[in-house]
Amino acid sequence: MKCCICGPVRNCGPFLDKVLQNIEKIGSLFEDYEILVYYDKSTDNTLIKLKQYQKINPRLKIYINSILTSPYRTHRLATARNFCLNYIKTKDLNEYPFFIMMDFDDVNCKEVRPEILKKYLDRDMDDWDGLSFNTSPMYYDIWALSIFPYCFSYNHFKNTLIHNHAFIKNYIDKKLKNLKKGELLSCISSFNGFSIYRTSKFLNTQYDGRVRLDLLPKKYLTAHMIAANSKIIFKDYGHIKGKYEDCEHRAFHMKAINNDNAKIMITKDILFY
Repeated sequence: MKCCICGPVRNCGPFLDKVLQNIEKIGSLFEDYEILVYYDKSTDNTLIKLKQYQKINPRLKIYINSILTSPYRTHRLATARNFCLNYIKTKDLNEYPFFIMMDFDDVNCKEVRPEILKKYLDRDMDDWDGLSFNTSPMYYDIWALSIFPYCFSYNHFKNTLIHNHAFIKNYIDKKLKNLKKGELLSCISSFNGFSIYRTSKFLNTQYDGRVRLDLLPKKYLTAHMIAANSKIIFKDYGHIKGKYEDCEHRAFHMKAINNDNAKIMITKDILFY
């Protein structure tokens, strides 16, 4: 059983040494592994570090992109992740039953606990197709999260006093803490910096950084509007243009659910401590 561990890399120089060490530990859980990074032109020593590491570990493959593919960050990330995904789709499913999509920044340069991931690889229940992990001190990635009744992006609703980023962060934290031992939390979308996927369930999907309201059932959008006491808005936040951008993971997961009934789950276990 082999695995491809992949993701976009840009201005990650300070974190790469530790992240790559962690990837080696994760890769040791498999018979063999590959690392595929989509490198976007950086202003630090990211590419130098990647090339240095490649000499030590030839499992690393680097795609070098020198021109930004879009003015919108989520669109660029979708392009990078789709490059990796399309590479994975060329692999033999029997050899590569899993792939990992991860970020190469500070989130994943803590100490990895590969035994946590191994527990889910060895799990005899077929109860997850995409699995993300908790983080300490709290689950942080509210941008990629869709969980009932907060089914869409928090950025597309008014930031009222109780229905803002912090409220949803507390909501998911409580949900995870209330899970029984071994129980997983079902959701529509989650990433949290690192997710592992059963390849067979993600062959008919793509990442998309655009706003894709068409992928979510109307009743889910209505539920979010009621919970947030707000209609959907398209605000320009400066770093995020609400009219044109949404987290690329949301469309990826929603398409996999719609096309292949993928089970997107979160565990309260922490992989990087």
